[in-house]
Amino acid sequence: MTEAEGIDELQRVDLGTAGTTVVRRELADEIGLAMTGSLNLRRSVLRLLDGVTPEVADWAVVALINPRGTGIQVFGGHDLGGMVTVPRRRIAGKALERVLATGLTELLHVAIAGVEDGLASLVPHPGLRAEASALRPADVLATGLTARGATLGALILVRGQGRGFGPDDIASAERIAARASLALDSARLYEQRGQIAEALQDSLVPPPLPEIPGVALGARYRPAAEQLDIGGDFYDVFGSGGDWLIALGDVCGKGVEAAVLTGRARQSIRTAAHFERDPGALMSALSSVFHNDVSDRFVTLVCLRIRAGREDGLTVDVAVAGHAAPLLVRSGGEVDEIEADGAVLGVVAGEEYSTTTVRLAPGDQLVLFTDGVEEARGESGFYGHDRLRELLGRYAGVGPDVVCAALEQDVVEHLAGRSHDDIAVLSLGCAVGFTGVSS
Repeated sequence: MTEAEGIDELQRVDLGTAGTTVVRRELADEIGLAMTGSLNLRRSVLRLLDGVTPEVADWAVVALINPRGTGIQVFGGHDLGGMVTVPRRRIAGKALERVLATGLTELLHVAIAGVEDGLASLVPHPGLRAEASALRPADVLATGLTARGATLGALILVRGQGRGFGPDDIASAERIAARASLALDSARLYEQRGQIAEALQDSLVPPPLPEIPGVALGARYRPAAEQLDIGGDFYDVFGSGGDWLIALGDVCGKGVEAAVLTGRARQSIRTAAHFERDPGALMSALSSVFHNDVSDRFVTLVCLRIRAGREDGLTVDVAVAGHAAPLLVRSGGEVDEIEADGAVLGVVAGEEYSTTTVRLAPGDQLVLFTDGVEEARGESGFYGHDRLRELLGRYAGVGPDVVCAALEQDVVEHLAGRSHDDIAVLSLGCAVGFTGVSS
């Protein structure tokens, strides 16, 4: 074979035992065991690279296909903890692309193909190629990392002059790759599921409160499973200009399953609001939607529409579906319950809901809450409606954020460390000095 022919031809050549190093058969088990001790992908790769150098190879990298993009992540080299990303096009038509496509093993005798051409076929990054080239390599070996029927990457090994890969060495590298693949795939799946869970959780956590001219807002949210940050209670505020909707509700249950239905409920409310702004009519539409839903969980809801008037104050339309009505806290300390009522959403298709209109003067507030407040059980029993009204009366005239913080703190102190249901509180007030929408 001429040198020109060898440059493009990568093949497994039987060198016998000359110039090879015997690899312990138990090394694959040792590396596999070390890797299974972690579900962190980067740490698992590091343990693999640490296990194969220097016993199996003088230098090693791991190339992993990035499932979220077109790039390839290459770990290792002289800095075992290092990582670089290279575009997929950089390996087009080269040996590494074949390994990643088939999961098979490729061996290049650099003495035949030439150092630069040989390393370029299997090492896709120029900086890493320079590292490997400095070793005056004899052989470069790449073997697929395949688990559960899919190739997720390749283990690339380099040996210096006088230390080539013989058949036994190749078999040992393939055994190591097979054991490592399962650990790497498990770590990758765990990482991906964690990313999915985090994205879902971010979409289910109550959104930040917007800034609305003339409206002061405050809210607090405390899920029953506090380590999850999500639950069955929810609130949402959306709109534009002088027309805004507020929804606060409770889905039967707690934890992840309730949070998923919470997300669907919030999205249904926002979708319905594109076609209907009146809270009562909006509730009727939602009741039909939830009645046809396959879920057997019920949803209670209070919905408000805020409209800035042309005089001092705000006009607020209120509708309630199976939920505690908001409490109206006047700036002078009076606390009244809004006269609004309605059936739980989804029980009867086409249920009619009425809308009650309230005027808020500067300093007045409407306080919305879920049953996790009144039903918080402490040593003396439930927190209760009377205690709630008494606290709100004491905090009349202060900002909604202060009211919500004080209520949450009082409920937590009442619980004294006991378990509780999801808790959501939202307060809206007419900002002092607000003069309405100019004509």
